[in-house]
Amino acid sequence: MRKEEKVRVVSELQDKFQRAKGIVFTDYRGLNVEEITGLRNDLRSAELEYRVVKNSLARRAAEGTPVDSAKDIFSGPVGLAIGYDDPLLLVKKILEFSKANEKLEIKGGLVEGGVCSVEQLKAISALPPREVQLAMLIGAMQSPLSKFAGLLNATVTRFAYALEALKEKRAAAGAQD
Repeated sequence: MRKEEKVRVVSELQDKFQRAKGIVFTDYRGLNVEEITGLRNDLRSAELEYRVVKNSLARRAAEGTPVDSAKDIFSGPVGLAIGYDDPLLLVKKILEFSKANEKLEIKGGLVEGGVCSVEQLKAISALPPREVQLAMLIGAMQSPLSKFAGLLNATVTRFAYALEALKEKRAAAGAQD
């Protein structure tokens, strides 16, 4: 690889590392070209990507990025699964593929800037999708407000019934006189 190409690859990786919300580091030994292509296509359909790069270039690109804290993972053959929007989707896709194809070994990950072990990645993958989490949060915030509105409405309704009863009582008392 020529020096200009190395500089381009490092620059491109730095940009990807800066923008990434999630990165999963894998050992792809034992996977054939067809299996890696299948992984890439599966990830690409979810707007994720899988790259195999030289460790020396990846270490250089990691400097000054959130990936810098995970540089020790760059040993042996390392493939990078990168997600830019939803790190949860990335982790789920990689874990699904690794369950179906045991040759893909997960080394660790980086989610929202925090280094994660394989166990932590598995725990993260058990979380519901982002949209579901947001809906749960909105529901939790909305519940006390709707209960408060119902309480206010009940108070006003009771007051209206009390006024109506008083009006009827006075009308009945006035009719008896």
